[in-house]
Amino acid sequence: MKPTMPSRVTALSAAAVLLALAGCSSGGDSGGDSAGKKTEIKLYNDKGAWSKYFYEMGTLSKQEIGLGMKPVGYTDEPSYTAFIKASFRTKVKPDLFTWTTGGRLREIVKQNQVADTSAIWREAVGSGDLPRSLQDYYTIDGKQYCVPLNTAYWGMFYNKKIFAEHRLKPPTTWAELMKVADTLKGKGQVPFHHTTPTSLFSFVWFGQLLAGTDPDLYERLNTGKASYTDPGVVKVMERWKGLIEGGYFSEPGDKADPADHFKSGKAAMVMSGTWFNTSMTQRGLKQGTDYGFFFVPNVEPSLPKTSLIFESGPLCSLRKAPDPEASTRFLKWWITPKAQGTWANSRGDVSGNPKVRAADPELGAITKEAASDRYRLALRYFEAAPAPVLTAVLDGLSGFLVKPGTYMKVLQDIQKANDQYWKTQGSGS
Repeated sequence: MKPTMPSRVTALSAAAVLLALAGCSSGGDSGGDSAGKKTEIKLYNDKGAWSKYFYEMGTLSKQEIGLGMKPVGYTDEPSYTAFIKASFRTKVKPDLFTWTTGGRLREIVKQNQVADTSAIWREAVGSGDLPRSLQDYYTIDGKQYCVPLNTAYWGMFYNKKIFAEHRLKPPTTWAELMKVADTLKGKGQVPFHHTTPTSLFSFVWFGQLLAGTDPDLYERLNTGKASYTDPGVVKVMERWKGLIEGGYFSEPGDKADPADHFKSGKAAMVMSGTWFNTSMTQRGLKQGTDYGFFFVPNVEPSLPKTSLIFESGPLCSLRKAPDPEASTRFLKWWITPKAQGTWANSRGDVSGNPKVRAADPELGAITKEAASDRYRLALRYFEAAPAPVLTAVLDGLSGFLVKPGTYMKVLQDIQKANDQYWKTQGSGS
């Protein structure tokens, strides 16, 4: 994500302060045994709200493999990104860190910063602890890097009490979804939560609308074979503009957390990944009672399969990690059924390990449904787009949320960045 200039300065300053405080090595205050081997490692992450669950995993890893883990969580994405990238140039290096797949992972792999995990993947795929289908998203130039921190499917969370009050049911077609939204709007209820313009999630509706309208165009766009000014992309932006101007979304200036929005009833539906369950349970809400979940129907009803957005966030180790053996040992353990079962079910989410069963029946049903041949998986736009193009898109869409009428200028500006990037790759639209 590319922050505004003040945010960028703040992020870099914050990273500099943390580097100075950390001293000469990220592992300097981690525990070690008499032989000098680490007994505790640090896991840097951009998921500060999940600290409780990370600490639980650290306790479990200590019991199971004799290696504890202490999380260092950030809640500000620009500061976190700045810190990790600063660690490439200094002696202050994390034992493990979270990142994203796609363009951003490729970027730091190309800089020769990330440890090769091909051996871990070979063993895990062979034992059935990781599916071969997921391996592609961790493969760069024939080698694998990192392992799955989490896997999530994207869809719509809906407030069951609000739906029951207005006698509504989860829709199975786009027309039904819009009928639900019209009913809610007619009753004075905001149908959908909309991200704030400054959020890195400004891409969510763009990706969903495009994949649900023309999934082939979605893939071509992310591989430099289509233009952001393509009539199909323009049509998607016009539809989105109509929804914003039609009053279907919460106010873009409202900075309330989407989970708080949802709990308060300000918005009846929130589009998010299954990891959003964690935010809901942290607020005392129960799936099946207080809220439900459905996959977003295609905008284009003639498509043979429903486009299903998914993501898989990586857990990585640096090539020059403080203790490569300890980091590798933890990564191998992390993807085992016991570790993944604890990690996924404690947060109320699905797991990348096929052997893990969801404790929540409804979540288990979601996982089973997602694996059926009725769905066409589409990698979340944040991971699918090349990093430089993603930066331009996040900036452009943030402006669009405030001034929807500027959509054509936004697309033209994004296309300039798109052209520039793909020219350097020997490809283009």
